[in-house]
Amino acid sequence: MATLELRQLAKNYGSVTAVNSIDLTIENSEFVVLVGPSGCGKSTILRMIAGLEKISDGHVLIDDLECSNLPPRKRDVAMVFQDYALYPHMNVKANISFGLKMRGVDKQAREKKIAEIAEKLEITELLLRTPSELSGGQRQRVAMGRAIVREPKLFLFDEPLSNLDAKLRNSMRAYIKRLHQQFRTTSVYVTHDQVEAMTLADRIVILNKGEIVQIGTPLEIYENPNCRFVAEFIGSPPINVLSSDVQNNGIVLASGDRIAFPSKLQGVAAEGRAVDVAIRPNKFSLGADGQNTLTGIIELAEQLGEDQLLHLNVHGKTITVFVPSHYLAEIGAELLCSFSSEDIYVFGGDDMGVRLA
Repeated sequence: MATLELRQLAKNYGSVTAVNSIDLTIENSEFVVLVGPSGCGKSTILRMIAGLEKISDGHVLIDDLECSNLPPRKRDVAMVFQDYALYPHMNVKANISFGLKMRGVDKQAREKKIAEIAEKLEITELLLRTPSELSGGQRQRVAMGRAIVREPKLFLFDEPLSNLDAKLRNSMRAYIKRLHQQFRTTSVYVTHDQVEAMTLADRIVILNKGEIVQIGTPLEIYENPNCRFVAEFIGSPPINVLSSDVQNNGIVLASGDRIAFPSKLQGVAAEGRAVDVAIRPNKFSLGADGQNTLTGIIELAEQLGEDQLLHLNVHGKTITVFVPSHYLAEIGAELLCSFSSEDIYVFGGDDMGVRLA
């Protein structure tokens, strides 16, 4: 277990900046997830922590030890890759023990460690098989076993579940969560999947274009996005965003519908300012019982069992709304729904999209 500190960490490829002055402190035993769209720099950061990518500027400190120029083998970190990176000619037992053997750990100690880890990962019966004889989930457990058996200071995960099918991803995600609760090793996990980030992380670090956009617990990020990018990235299905303007102490959507000013916006948004209003699909109610109303044409209905997700066309803009599963949705019919002003987020209508309320 260890602390990890990144100070002004940067990576340039010629004139292209992939990672720009990252400052981040990860506490002992913490599970931190780096998440963002493709090309945001998350995997590059992970590889710089591991020593697999040369740092252009800044510092990597593990337990206050400067590691920026140390080779990977001297950093005491273990990395689990997307493609498993197992030796195809070795059986599971040999794959797990390889790192210990290279470190000079005696055979008896190796055998004991392998047996313990195999039991925890439920792969004891697989020890004599080769990787080609394993399923994707089994290979990933072997890859994690190879990392765990070393007892490193840091675990680094580079999108380890992206090659698995949806059902297996869900079970492996829970498995990784349980392993962290058991071993409490400081972990940095990279993914583009916001569901993985929300379910696994103690804290989430959201990245965009090589920079940190927001850091917080999953619930903090979900309930208090600091900009339009974060609001749209976190949450499934995505949040609805509607362009609008501030007029006469209220917000008028492009459709002409009017939204009462939320109390948190009083004195913040100037008259005539272009803003974006965002509201999550689960904040709508059927009918006109709420403070504000919208009318849309039902374009699509997705039956999800417990709920139903409707796609509504509101004056040319598609939004999604959760309704009860038994609601009889008729394609092409009008639907009136309502919501509270206190449930909306308001962002600046410019490129930055900084949150106003």
